Amino acid sequence: MASHRTAWILLLLLLCGLSCPVVLSVHMESGGSGLEESGDGGLLGGGRVKRGWVWNQFFVVEEYTGTEPLYVGKIHSDSDEGDGSIKYTISGEGAGTIFLIDELTGDIHATERLDREQKTFYTLRAQARDRQTGRLLEPESEFVIKVQDINDSEPRFLGGPYIGSVAELSPIGTSVMQVMASDADDPTYGSSARVVYSVLEGEQHFTVDSKTGVIRTAVANLDRETQDRYEVVVRATDMAGQLGGLSGSTTVTIVITDVNDNPPRFPQKMYQFSVAESAPVGMLIGKVKAEDSDVGENTDMTYQVKDEEGLGAFRVTTDSNTQEALISVQKPLNFEAQNVHTLVVEALNKFADPRFVDLGAFRDQAIVRVSVLDVDEPPEFQLPDGLMEVQEDAAVGSVVGVVSALDPDAANRPVRYAIDHSADLEQIFSIDPQTGAVVTTQVLDRETAGWHNITVLAMEADNHTQVSRKPFRIRILDVNDNPPELATPYEAAVCEDAKPGQLIQTISVVDPDEPQSGHRFYFTLAPEGSSNHRFSLLDVEGNSLEGSRKHNDMKRPLVYTHIKLNPSVSLPTTTS
Repeated sequence: MASHRTAWILLLLLLCGLSCPVVLSVHMESGGSGLEESGDGGLLGGGRVKRGWVWNQFFVVEEYTGTEPLYVGKIHSDSDEGDGSIKYTISGEGAGTIFLIDELTGDIHATERLDREQKTFYTLRAQARDRQTGRLLEPESEFVIKVQDINDSEPRFLGGPYIGSVAELSPIGTSVMQVMASDADDPTYGSSARVVYSVLEGEQHFTVDSKTGVIRTAVANLDRETQDRYEVVVRATDMAGQLGGLSGSTTVTIVITDVNDNPPRFPQKMYQFSVAESAPVGMLIGKVKAEDSDVGENTDMTYQVKDEEGLGAFRVTTDSNTQEALISVQKPLNFEAQNVHTLVVEALNKFADPRFVDLGAFRDQAIVRVSVLDVDEPPEFQLPDGLMEVQEDAAVGSVVGVVSALDPDAANRPVRYAIDHSADLEQIFSIDPQTGAVVTTQVLDRETAGWHNITVLAMEADNHTQVSRKPFRIRILDVNDNPPELATPYEAAVCEDAKPGQLIQTISVVDPDEPQSGHRFYFTLAPEGSSNHRFSLLDVEGNSLEGSRKHNDMKRPLVYTHIKLNPSVSLPTTTS
């Protein structure tokens, strides 16, 4: 019997080697002698078995498409004598539905198509019972049926949609992004889940690392202005890319981001504007704009006046919102002085990339011609200070001064003059409407009014609405036309015991005239008093207009002298 059992074991081993899913079943006698199973599933020779069940792992190939149930393996008890007295049953996952067992032989078949990607193994329990009594002949034992993988799942990209970006003009090999595909097949069994990557579409511009799925640039001349995005199709193939492997693909959108590699460009090289010569300082006369094929802040630019024949008559500023150059008046314009101004306006990148700035390539220039339009302007006065002088003794009709005004326009129309008598109510002066000669119409008196103000109007002869106004000040020059006068009436008194040489009275005089060099006054006694030798006059030193001002702060000149008794004369005691 021992040799018979050994031969049966070798036959089963041979069958297992030929067909892996076949169970290794060892028939053992109830006495328990025979082979025992090692911890790793091997068989150990010698000794008694430690249990009545013997089998290797059970396998069933997934996706079986045959018409007959698929044989999985056999469970067997060493107490089975082959007489049909033992009934084999199973319980657990799929028992009675997915897996059926032959009660007599213990053969197990799979009745359904299994998918390892849904369930990788099933855990069941085996029972061996006496067919008559139902008594368990062996302890219930657990076993596992593993679903064996086949390459039935293609790689799938689960992270899509993929959108990456890379700056234009990036060097070859610049990393863009990484894609990853997963394969539901068993990664521990063969190469079914070993994925490699390749580029199906877009390989002219991009590559993909076959192992990591990292996408990189394949060229260095990616230009956003030419093409701003690419659709790259990446394929993932299992079986390490070998023939017969399954594959899946995904589309990767790669956006080319902008760098400031383009200069501003004026769409035309010359612009023309016109402005009236009367335009106020700060007035906007026109806009120009350079174009930049970049995007975002790379289109920001500034403008400046590079050269101008008009010597700063205009200024250029930048509108930060529209990126336009705003040309405005900076100085008053004059058609007669210069009727055409030529400016060279320069546009520059505000945020120029130093990698691309060379030889001034990131700027452009345009010529701007500004025509100044003539405006009918009122006459302009030629006397800047507006001061005239005339002596107070000038006869009526004397010329005080001549006013001159010219028409600044190219037509040079004749000018007519008038005095605005709303400001000169006394009408002391008049003006010749053609020559502009200002003459007196009344007698002048400096002591009454030393200054006069008049406003002269200059207007075009055929258009009195074109009028200019200019105030003039007329100073009346003094002449010595007033005699000195006593400052106040004087009455002197002297005591009879006055001593010779005693001061009796100090008198002062005033003169309303104001000569440039000052007056010099001389005092003498009147003829009727000159025969009286009892009194004399003492002239005060410095008795001039300037000297009097040092002693008096009156508006009219004041000078004075002293009256004294003669030292050699005695007054009569009866004279007072």
